[in-house]
Amino acid sequence: MIPTIQSALELCINKLNAQKIENARFEARLLVGHVLDVETHILVAYPERQMSEKAFDQVNELLARRLVREPMSQILGMREFWSLDFKVTKDTLTPRPDSETLIEAVLEHFPDPKTPLRILDLGVGTGCLILSVLHEYSCATGLGVDVSEKALDVAIENSERLNLKERVDFQLGNWAEGIDEKFDLVLSNPPYIPEADLESLEPEVKDYEPASALFAGPEGLDDYVRLAKAVPKLLKPKGISIIELGIGQADSVGKLFKDVGLSIIQQPKDLGGIVRCLVIQQ
Repeated sequence: MIPTIQSALELCINKLNAQKIENARFEARLLVGHVLDVETHILVAYPERQMSEKAFDQVNELLARRLVREPMSQILGMREFWSLDFKVTKDTLTPRPDSETLIEAVLEHFPDPKTPLRILDLGVGTGCLILSVLHEYSCATGLGVDVSEKALDVAIENSERLNLKERVDFQLGNWAEGIDEKFDLVLSNPPYIPEADLESLEPEVKDYEPASALFAGPEGLDDYVRLAKAVPKLLKPKGISIIELGIGQADSVGKLFKDVGLSIIQQPKDLGGIVRCLVIQQ
């Protein structure tokens, strides 16, 4: 029997459901659409459309990877963030919708899209934070720093794909070591998961994402300590730093920055009502 879009979708949905993977129908459409290189509405409108045996085999290959809980972002090699597409690999964290709270905070604090911001992103990963901000501010420039050379390669590629490479540089480094410039905006989504929480994480996270970008000591605060020491030296007089948080970390992280003389001027919440970041000023 010649496979069709419908048969491929049903195969994926049934197997994903059997593994208790949420949003099986949505994920099935992502897998089939990726292989056929068509939009979701085409899959819905023409389920009877035939597909080649080769394409059907490719769907099966991708499905097998998803069934062992490899993240969809790594299977597809891309993830949308702030309506932009970012390359994702096993060497980078997958951009999360919650992190868009940081971009919203930037827009609130700097409402003029022509503001000539100088931006620093510490722990740049895919580049989703700094590149999303540069996309919003046409006169801004930036520097992204990461300790992982492979992550920097991904960020560089994303800057090229988004036509932003002329306005951003990337540097291999451990947080702010060796940086003597001051910035209007310092961004960071540091590791913040306590090491003891490893076994409670979803397989997609604990088995596939880089541990160095996830865990930060017994309480998840080790890298915030480093950032708190660095940020005062990095900010211009009216500059701000926006730092992402884990759930329930606002008070403990806020204290670290207050103890070095900085002020917490906002605690923006994500769509779930959770304080997702701190807006910090001199």
